[in-house]
Amino acid sequence: MINVLFVCLGNICRSPMAEAVLRDKLKKQGLEDQITVDSAGTGDWHIGHPPHEGTKKLLDTHDIGYEGMAARQVISQDFSAFEYIVCMDESNLTNLRKIEGGTEASIIQFMDLLPKEKLREVPDPYFTGNFEEVYNLMNAGCDVLLDKIVKEKL
Repeated sequence: MINVLFVCLGNICRSPMAEAVLRDKLKKQGLEDQITVDSAGTGDWHIGHPPHEGTKKLLDTHDIGYEGMAARQVISQDFSAFEYIVCMDESNLTNLRKIEGGTEASIIQFMDLLPKEKLREVPDPYFTGNFEEVYNLMNAGCDVLLDKIVKEKL
């Protein structure tokens, strides 16, 4: 089983959106028995909360499920439990390095999956309100990530 963890600041907007999008892609490709997906935040403000209303509304629009998702904070054990840890911005990468518990995981910045994009960080819709922009990035980036995982691990 290959394990993927998406990481953002509060784990209510970007990372749960990425988690839901990748889960949907795995289900459609019949890979949900080979790859698992989770998400977490580097901050603790929203622990236990469901995804942000803007995230849920956009996922509903695209008929992508998010049932049972609740915010949690990254823990040191995540670095040995996940093969891929995908962070949304430089701040999250810096925060991850402060709590890193091992070197087993491959840490990726999400926008490195989309090198042709001008953006180098995934904008936080909690502040920008632009959930559609983030969904489009998640959709495209998750395709690239899934191809990468299949080539490297399956």
